[in-house]
Amino acid sequence: MSTDETTLHGGCQCGMVRYECREPPLRSYVCHCSECRKQSSSAFGISVQVPQSAFRVVRGSAKLWSRPTGSGHVLDCWFCPRCGTRLWHQRHGSTETLNIKGGSLDAPVDLRDAVHIWTRSALPGVMIPEGAPQFPREPD
Repeated sequence: MSTDETTLHGGCQCGMVRYECREPPLRSYVCHCSECRKQSSSAFGISVQVPQSAFRVVRGSAKLWSRPTGSGHVLDCWFCPRCGTRLWHQRHGSTETLNIKGGSLDAPVDLRDAVHIWTRSALPGVMIPEGAPQFPREPD
């Protein structure tokens, strides 16, 4: 592994698929939509947006599954074909950025500056930090 602190490393639970990103994240999102809750089996999903040009798979091969989104787009989602871990996703047709799933990163994600989206779907009792940028749906 690289010792460069700007390089992100991650992969699936079983270790078959590994990736790296050689540029720092552009931003982090906490998504409260029902689809992200299903995907993460938790109260929300965490996505770390990175430049697509800096991202590469270094071991294995991920499978693609696509789904419609609540905002009318199509989301292309990549996962490990052996263990099923969701690894990254991006809006269909996008070539500039992709979103690494926060739980697949080796190092913990710092959520202090995260943007909270689909907050109108947040579960009762989930606390969004005071002053955090937030949107009831997906930002434009």
